[in-house]
Amino acid sequence: MKIEEKLSQMIQVETISEIGKDNSEKFCRFQAKLKELFPSVFSVMEFKSFDGAILLRWSGKDSSRRPLVLMSHQDVVEATGAWKHEPFSGEIADDRVWGRGTVDTKGSLSAIFEACERLISSGFIPEMDVYISSSNNEEISGSGAEMAVDYLEAKGIKPLLVLDEGGMIKAEPLKGAKGRFAMMGTLEKGTCNFRFVAKGKGGHASAPGKNTPLVRLGKFMADIEKHDPFKARMNDTTLEMFRRLGRHTPGAMGFALRHAKGLSPVLNRLLPKINLLATAMIKTTLAFTTAGGSNGLNVLPEKAYVTGNSRVIHHEDADYTEKKLKEVAAKYDIDVEVIMKHYACPVVDHNGKAFKFVESVVRDVFPDVITCPYAMTGGTDGRHYSRISENVIRFAPLEIDEQQYQSIHGIDENISVSCLENGVLFYQKIIKNLYSN
Repeated sequence: MKIEEKLSQMIQVETISEIGKDNSEKFCRFQAKLKELFPSVFSVMEFKSFDGAILLRWSGKDSSRRPLVLMSHQDVVEATGAWKHEPFSGEIADDRVWGRGTVDTKGSLSAIFEACERLISSGFIPEMDVYISSSNNEEISGSGAEMAVDYLEAKGIKPLLVLDEGGMIKAEPLKGAKGRFAMMGTLEKGTCNFRFVAKGKGGHASAPGKNTPLVRLGKFMADIEKHDPFKARMNDTTLEMFRRLGRHTPGAMGFALRHAKGLSPVLNRLLPKINLLATAMIKTTLAFTTAGGSNGLNVLPEKAYVTGNSRVIHHEDADYTEKKLKEVAAKYDIDVEVIMKHYACPVVDHNGKAFKFVESVVRDVFPDVITCPYAMTGGTDGRHYSRISENVIRFAPLEIDEQQYQSIHGIDENISVSCLENGVLFYQKIIKNLYSN
């Protein structure tokens, strides 16, 4: 069976993860499908499950060597809206596989399994142990990957290299940059969720007082937006990304990118005004996401709230972020509750051996592609593996175009059939060559 046909069948098993719901049955069906599609993997690899998250171990020639971990999650987000092809049809059309999860991230998961399947079927034995780690609740910030890491940590296992989702291969990742770039995530920000609570006396809406809870929350949000408490500061990862992109960007923009280090004071001030994505790579952000008040249209709330999702950069960590938000909230008599606080992950050294090894495999499989480290603005399961490995690189070796990039969590998600074989080849070379140098 061709790799695109296997991916098609994986897409047809709907694996939406939903907070507060028992999703176990659908993931049991999905894992049964994996066993059907990749029988050699499941006949050779040791299998463990952590409430639906799976960890498979392929025993190598020398299990004392630091192992390799290949990651890609099983779960997907919901698929609303009108699609060109039904979101769980897995239809193969126009040289593409269509459906929710093709890019995020069953496409790379199929390539990981297929790479191992082919190597096992050929009689190959890796130099070190190889793990496949795939959670069932990455999209809802679940604990699947964390439990797998707890298990490995308890056994004293420290992977030499972990590859998870993150950047992919894309043309012109920054407007004006000419060429195709493998964007390899080496910096992952922390994630915090806060609840901002304002209290009052309540009462009838016919005679409202001043500074009621919702009004104070509104003033607080406006203050945060107008007087951003977080400062932009260039980091080494973004500077290196700009330097590499600048080599392939003509004109004044290319000059500015190549000389970003010297221009950092200017860029720290200008980027927040002109490029939101680049800004998110160099500063802490806060987005207000949900809100609540009274249940009656004519009732003043005794308590109202808004929640904020913050992505925390390294130079202003999660504790600093909480402190600054409490200072602003106090001006409006608002309490700050911490819902979740995850600290920023250790940064992978883009000059280190592990990064350079992955670069060499990218160049081997994709000769015309330019490698580039970058700072991720979203979160991954890979953050948990940062506890046990200094080399957690967020990169999936699949090439996508702008439409496919925009389809992540959107409509008409799809992946090109032609990119899947190169993804398989990439993972095979990672497995075969990790200890060859």
